[in-house]
Amino acid sequence: MANSLCMRVELRISCSGLLPRDIMSPSDPMVVVKQRNSIGRFEEVGRTEKIKNNNDPTFVTAVDVNYLFEEMQLLKFAVYDIDNESDTLKDDDDLGKATVTLGQIVSMKEMTLDLDKQNSSAPKRATITIRASEVTDNNVLEILMRGESLDKKDLIGKSDPYMQILRKNDDGTWLMIHQTEVQKGTRKPKWNTFTVRIHSLCGGNFDRPVKFSCFDYDSNGKHDLIGEFESTVAQLLDANNSTIFGLINPKKQTKKKDYKNSGKITFSQCKVVKRFSFLDYLFGGCQIHFTCGIDFTGSNGDPRQKTSLHYLESANLNEYAQAIKAVGCVVQDYDSDKLFPAFGFGAKIPPTNEISHEFALNFQPDNPYCAGVEGILEAYYNAVRTVKLYGPTNISPIINHVARFAEQSQKTESAENYFVLLIISDGVVTDMAETVQAIVHASDLPMSIIIVGVGNADFTAMEFLDADKRRLTDATGRKASRDIVQFVPFRKFKMISASALASSVLGEVPKQVAEYFAMKEIEPRFQAQTNNGSAT
Repeated sequence: MANSLCMRVELRISCSGLLPRDIMSPSDPMVVVKQRNSIGRFEEVGRTEKIKNNNDPTFVTAVDVNYLFEEMQLLKFAVYDIDNESDTLKDDDDLGKATVTLGQIVSMKEMTLDLDKQNSSAPKRATITIRASEVTDNNVLEILMRGESLDKKDLIGKSDPYMQILRKNDDGTWLMIHQTEVQKGTRKPKWNTFTVRIHSLCGGNFDRPVKFSCFDYDSNGKHDLIGEFESTVAQLLDANNSTIFGLINPKKQTKKKDYKNSGKITFSQCKVVKRFSFLDYLFGGCQIHFTCGIDFTGSNGDPRQKTSLHYLESANLNEYAQAIKAVGCVVQDYDSDKLFPAFGFGAKIPPTNEISHEFALNFQPDNPYCAGVEGILEAYYNAVRTVKLYGPTNISPIINHVARFAEQSQKTESAENYFVLLIISDGVVTDMAETVQAIVHASDLPMSIIIVGVGNADFTAMEFLDADKRRLTDATGRKASRDIVQFVPFRKFKMISASALASSVLGEVPKQVAEYFAMKEIEPRFQAQTNNGSAT
């Protein structure tokens, strides 16, 4: 299971048309920002400074909040007229409030909201404007290096060299930041290109010492030091193919008077590369397109029976509806039109009573779009009452359906669109080979797949598709370009909360978005336009 991807967002705030509360002068406004917690209460996360005598303030003090794509983070902006120096707000006048999700602010970059009116007779509306930007430095150092004439460390054979890259801490100690792959049986290794975050390597100080240590790998874990050298990022950036760094083995250097080195390292490439984040792509106008696929196979049980996973007559939402709502409520903030295609599979549908593995949930094949999460739920409820549950559980058709749209979008070669498919199912995948092939194909497209398993079935096959530690490989031997599937069993979150489910299933999406566009060397649209000389 992936860890939650947390990013820091800076919110800068201004207001306009605030109602004057002081008799003889404009108000002295300050904004307090609160975030709703897991039990529904709003807790303060920051506040601006107080600006004296200004009904149209632009605040200097920004408010930083942790941004989580996978959670619906509700923020409340409360504006007060501050009459004293006390931190408490009990005796200060309320100038208005506005509530909005952080996702909406991030997707818009800048958002102006009406403050709720404290005086209905006010001559003009009071507004608050929030501007969001990510607080991070995503630059990396891209390195390609090779070695030659390395010391022979193995009695039989040559050496199995690998490199460690370390940063020097303020206290003089060294911290390993990166380790290359092992090159087997060679004294002339050519390591694969790798990247290291500049922040991690030197904290942005290009003159901070860094160390490269070359070891001979041994399966028993007792790796032998071949040699090492120190440098700086600044020196590495100036290096070229003719710049040679000698590997020094301190023990050999002490013992041998004529010792020169234990090998040589040459940098074929060392350059700074901008690594754009998920927020960079959102700020650049990337739209997240959400599609829902629902399992209507007979193993869900007769919807008229209380034991059915599709039972609708309970006072509480069934597991399918809960999953739709939990995930959809987060994703919908990132799609401007909030029209989501929704499909069912594994049912006999009217009027022909034929089995379908890709039918529009609203029974409008030419227009399968539902208006928001509530529209999906309405179509789902109607479909449960209309179709006949059947089988088998084939999910490749829906994956291929969304992949066709992603493939079409890919032709623009810009970071405009990314597709997220939510599949909710109760059982074992029947068309596993076709599903693996569909996922492998989709891994090269701007697309992610979320699978939520409902009920108490054996989800081993679903977990296999969530290839966190390996690359999926289809029957032809083709490997997935990247991991795009996240699977979670609903039962794991049944007694916790909807937000916990959303957090788990959506936690990998921001990373997958950034990884896809980086893989294709596609910059956010605003960055690409700036680089071409046309500022946005």
